[in-house]
Amino acid sequence: MLDVDIVRGMLGGWLADPGQAGRIARRMAIEMARVQLLGARDVIVPQFLGQLPFVLDLERLCREVAAEFVEVALVGDPDEAAARFARRSADPQTPEHRDATALQQRVGGPAALPAQYERLLAVIAARPATRTITVVDGEIDQAYAALLGAVAGPASRAE
Repeated sequence: MLDVDIVRGMLGGWLADPGQAGRIARRMAIEMARVQLLGARDVIVPQFLGQLPFVLDLERLCREVAAEFVEVALVGDPDEAAARFARRSADPQTPEHRDATALQQRVGGPAALPAQYERLLAVIAARPATRTITVVDGEIDQAYAALLGAVAGPASRAE
């Protein structure tokens, strides 16, 4: 499990320039993934990817090391996602949750969430091999089962 938000949070002073810290964290994550993949281990990168370049970097890495690249997007009702983010922001359980709230405030707060969701949908649309899973708030077991199926099965666009 390679969470780039955790890597970024480990960088000193990252909040002063989150854009630069994000770029550094993504480069570090690529190299961390390389080490794991070359050791014949799987890597999961659980990220909100509203921009295409990092997806392309991960895919390129997999080609370089002859690893299978499986891209899965979890999508759901945008209002449910916004409500989930608001709940998590009101009671952050991890440093990453607090960081996400701070970053969201910098880009317009909750009002920016619909545009971010649209960017995610645009990335998915640009990636026809993306395996899409529709999730429902609170149905964690169903989402996990669907994720396992998506990773194991052929590419699908079942939404």
